Amino acid sequence: FFGSIAFQFIEAERRNQAPRPENSNNMAATPSLPTKLIGEFIGTFLLIFTVGCNVLSANAVWGGVSIACVLMVSIYALGGISGANFNPAVTLSLALSEAAGGAGMDWKTAGMYMGVQTLAGMSAAASYSLLFWDTFNLSPAAGRGFLSAGACEFFYTFMLCFVVLNVAVAKGTAGNSFYGLAIGFVIIAGAYGAGSISGGCFNPAVAIGIDVASAGLGFGWCIYYVMCEFLGAAAATGLFMAVRPEDFGKEASPHSALVSEFLGTFMLILTVGLNVLGSSKAGAFSIAASLMSMIYALGDVSGAHFNPAVTVAILVSGRCEADLPPARAGAYIGAQLAAGLVAGACYTGIYGGSFAIAPGASHTLLQASIAELVFTFVLCFVVLAVAVSSTTKDKTMFGLAIGSCVTVGGNAIGAISGGSLNPAVTFGLACAGVSAGQTILAPIIYCLVELAAGAGAAVTFKATHSVDLEDSGVKDPLKESV
Repeated sequence: FFGSIAFQFIEAERRNQAPRPENSNNMAATPSLPTKLIGEFIGTFLLIFTVGCNVLSANAVWGGVSIACVLMVSIYALGGISGANFNPAVTLSLALSEAAGGAGMDWKTAGMYMGVQTLAGMSAAASYSLLFWDTFNLSPAAGRGFLSAGACEFFYTFMLCFVVLNVAVAKGTAGNSFYGLAIGFVIIAGAYGAGSISGGCFNPAVAIGIDVASAGLGFGWCIYYVMCEFLGAAAATGLFMAVRPEDFGKEASPHSALVSEFLGTFMLILTVGLNVLGSSKAGAFSIAASLMSMIYALGDVSGAHFNPAVTVAILVSGRCEADLPPARAGAYIGAQLAAGLVAGACYTGIYGGSFAIAPGASHTLLQASIAELVFTFVLCFVVLAVAVSSTTKDKTMFGLAIGSCVTVGGNAIGAISGGSLNPAVTFGLACAGVSAGQTILAPIIYCLVELAAGAGAAVTFKATHSVDLEDSGVKDPLKESV
C-alpha cells in the first residue's frame, strides 16, 4: 500500500519534470528526480526490512553487522543515483548544510526524500511483520529511562550524519572510495552499545516504521525518537561547519583540528563505555568500528589521532614536524583527555553507573601492563605505517587497518587488562570509575606503558621504514648511527 503511494507520487513528479536536452554528449548524465526517489525507497526499504528480520530472528551477535552491511552495500549500489541517504536525519543534515552555504540539498528535494524514506520505512515494517507474522514495539529497553534512550539516539544519529557529511560531502575527502564503509560501520559502533538502551534506530524512518507496524502494542515513542534524531542531525551539521569552515566560504581555523580530536576521541570512549556497561557481545568490534568511521571522517582535518600514544608516536617519529610541532602535540593530547573526561561522564549518566579499569580477574598488574604495551605498540606502529609512511601509506584502507587493531587487541587482551590501548580511554574510564571504587595505581601504570609503547613504535618504525627517507633524499640518522 505504502509502496503504491510512493510510486504514484514519483510518477506524477516524473510527468512534471522538464525534458532532458537531446544533445547531451558533452554533459555527464544525471539521474532524474523520480529515479533518485526510487533509489531512496529501495535503499530505505532494504535497510528497515533487514532491521526487522534481525530483531525478530533474535540475532543478538551478528544483527548489528547485518544491518550495517546492508546499509553499506546499498550506499555503494545507489550512492551515484540518489546520494544514498536512506534516512530523514541524514537528509535534514544535508539540507541544513546547503542552507548554511555549503554543499548539500535544497529543502524541496529534502522534503520529497524524507517523505519517500518514511513511506519505505512503513512498507518495510509491514513486510517483515507479515513475513514473521509477528512484530516488536518501539520503546527504551526495560529499566532504561527516556533520557538515556534519547541520549543514545542523539549521539549516534549525530555520529552517522557527521560521518556522512565528512566522507560524502566535504571537499577534503572528495573522490574517496571508503565512504560506504565509513557510513555503514557507524551502525556497528552504535548498535552494540546504544542498541541495548534505545533499540538503536538512529533513523526517523526506522523509528516511525517500527512504531506504526507495532501500533497494536502501543504507539508514540517514534515522536520522541525522531525529535532526538533530528537534534543529532542538526548538531552534526553545526560541528561539520566547525571542523571544515573552508567548505562554507570561511577561513580555515587553527582550532578545527582540536575540535576534530575532541569529537573523534569522545565518540570512541563513549562507545567503549556503553559496550562495557551493556555487556556487549561484540564490544571490541563495535569500538573498532567507531574508531574507523571517525578516522575516515576526520583524517584530513587533524590526522585523526584520538589517542595520546598515537600523538607521541607521530611526534617521536619526526616525520610530521611541520604539521605536529611539540606545542600542537600537547594541545592534541589535552583535547583527547578532555574528551575522555566528558565521554566518561556521559556514559555514566546514561547507565546511572560506571566501572573501574583494572587487570582482569586472576591477572596481575604486570601481566596487564605487558598486554597493554604489546597491543598499543601494534596500534601505533600500524598508524605510522599506513598513515605516515610514504612507502606503505594506504589512502583507502588506512581507517580499516587502524580500527582493526582495536578488534585485535580488544579480543586478545580484553580479559587481561581491559584492552584500553589508549591513555585517553584509560583516563576517561578511570575518572568515571571513581564511583565504582577505581584505584589510582592501575590507570597511572596503564598510561605510562601506553605512552612508552607509542614511543617504541616510533623507534621501530624509523628502523623498518627508513626507505621513506632514502626516497626523499634525506638521511636517516638512526641508519647512519648503525
